Amino acid sequence: MEKPEENQPLNDQIEPTLGPETPVIDPRIAELEAKQAELSDAYLRAKAEAENVRRRADEEMSKARKFAVESFAESLLPVKDSLEAALAIENATPEQLREGTHATLRQLVAVLERNKVLEIAPAAGAKFDPHQHQAISVVPADQEANTVVAVLQKGYLIAERVLRPALVTVAAPK
Repeated sequence: MEKPEENQPLNDQIEPTLGPETPVIDPRIAELEAKQAELSDAYLRAKAEAENVRRRADEEMSKARKFAVESFAESLLPVKDSLEAALAIENATPEQLREGTHATLRQLVAVLERNKVLEIAPAAGAKFDPHQHQAISVVPADQEANTVVAVLQKGYLIAERVLRPALVTVAAPK
């Protein structure tokens, strides 16, 4: 550019940069574009965060499935140790074996209860419950129809869900 003349104002020397091909930017449009860019960035960050949370949850579920029985297995180890100790005694008397078996059974029952595994052993005369009992046979009996006569095999619940139904005989209708 040329040097401005001394009496001429500086603004007259500068050519306007906006021509017919340069669009005039409305300040509202610029503000909206900035807001749109901000919202787009926030959306992308939220989407990435949601994907990370989903991925971490999937990993946690996978670990939970893989190690779900860890606590249960750990609580069974003393029962196994007791059985191995019993087998290590070569000249055990029948009384010692019986006492050791009872002690080991108590350990096992405690482990099952601690892990929310409960017995289903309905008393004779209890109403037959098809959700917890499996009828093996129907026999004539001197009790009300559709009641348990005898338990052939105990059933088990785990956290209120039937793990194995009790096998029972049921009184026949009269």
